[in-house]
Amino acid sequence: MKINGWIALAMTPVIWACSGDGSTPEGSPASEQAFVLAPAPPMGFNTWNRFACDVSEELVRGIADAMVESGMRDAGYEYLVIDDCWQVERGPDGVIVADPERFPSGIEALADYVHGRGLKFGLYTDAGSKTCQGRPGSLDYEEVDAATYAAWGVDYVKLDWCYADTLNAPVQYRKFREALDGTDRDIVLSICEWGRNLPWEWAPEVGQLWRTTGDIWDSWQSVLWILEANNRHHEVAGPGHWNDPDMLEVGNGGMTLEEYRSHFSLWAIMAAPLMAGNDLREMTPEIRDILTNADVIAVDQDPLGVQGKVVLDRGYGFQVWAKPLADGSVAVALLNLRDSEIEGYVSWHLLGLDPGEARVRDLWTGEESSHTDDGSWDARLRAPVPGHGVVMLRVTPVAG
Repeated sequence: MKINGWIALAMTPVIWACSGDGSTPEGSPASEQAFVLAPAPPMGFNTWNRFACDVSEELVRGIADAMVESGMRDAGYEYLVIDDCWQVERGPDGVIVADPERFPSGIEALADYVHGRGLKFGLYTDAGSKTCQGRPGSLDYEEVDAATYAAWGVDYVKLDWCYADTLNAPVQYRKFREALDGTDRDIVLSICEWGRNLPWEWAPEVGQLWRTTGDIWDSWQSVLWILEANNRHHEVAGPGHWNDPDMLEVGNGGMTLEEYRSHFSLWAIMAAPLMAGNDLREMTPEIRDILTNADVIAVDQDPLGVQGKVVLDRGYGFQVWAKPLADGSVAVALLNLRDSEIEGYVSWHLLGLDPGEARVRDLWTGEESSHTDDGSWDARLRAPVPGHGVVMLRVTPVAG
């Protein structure tokens, strides 16, 4: 259906999962399962952006503890995912073997610890013969790996695409999805082939989230490039299936606090998965405040599930992003791409709202105000936006 020009998805479990022929009848049990697995964009932590291959049992236990003690878990971050380099070989039976030096207690015991902290546990593998770091991949071992992960208590699998360019991406990812569905455990599938094989055309039937771009870097230019690329596919996202513009870099040191607030705001307005990637054990209060901002997270997790998009681009470094929300309000991001402060503005018409009064909440300062837009040029809402910064608002029409 359409709401004020927006394509919205009905809030019923008519979502996506894989069947043998690549399609799933509306309302089928598989469809309902996909909705249950990711009705909102997944939130959690992934080891790669900060730690790369330097992963260990000690690290994961420390991160699990930090997710609880910092308030991240209570803010909605539930998955703790170990990325590449946890595995070293396959045993004679084909079962994947974790690095015995770095994970002496084994993966199942580690998953139990994570679950004991009230979190869910995730692992990384690759659809090809090797992972991106040269460890054993899942090619020809899909059923073995799926059964192993389920037995270990895995709740989330990130499936990469290195050493796989000669393969057919929809076929290989469906094969792994079917292997997961053959276990007795519900497991989220994160598809990570960097948008090379047009996943927005087939991945909603296979996984719960799929990468739309190449890897993020801890830089403002990387954030801007990903914003532009991910915005092209906004109509595909919805409850149970999400565009993934890659994990968060908030707190890793390559950007300013202003840029990190913008990074987090735009991921939220795009209904992106929020997978933190900084060292949660050593977070500053300022970074914690960004990652746990309840108002901004509520925009990301809104049950309507619409991905926000650019509704105004003035071409001189100012954009307006907007996302309709389930209660009839609209989330707005006034984004300044320039180095110096500019005056941002927005009209109710641009947001698909009728002229009239609305309550306006600044989601970073917490300030609330009332503003009336009668449709005239002078009635637009205006606000100063710092360089590389964002003013993020929730605009709620007042019933007449």
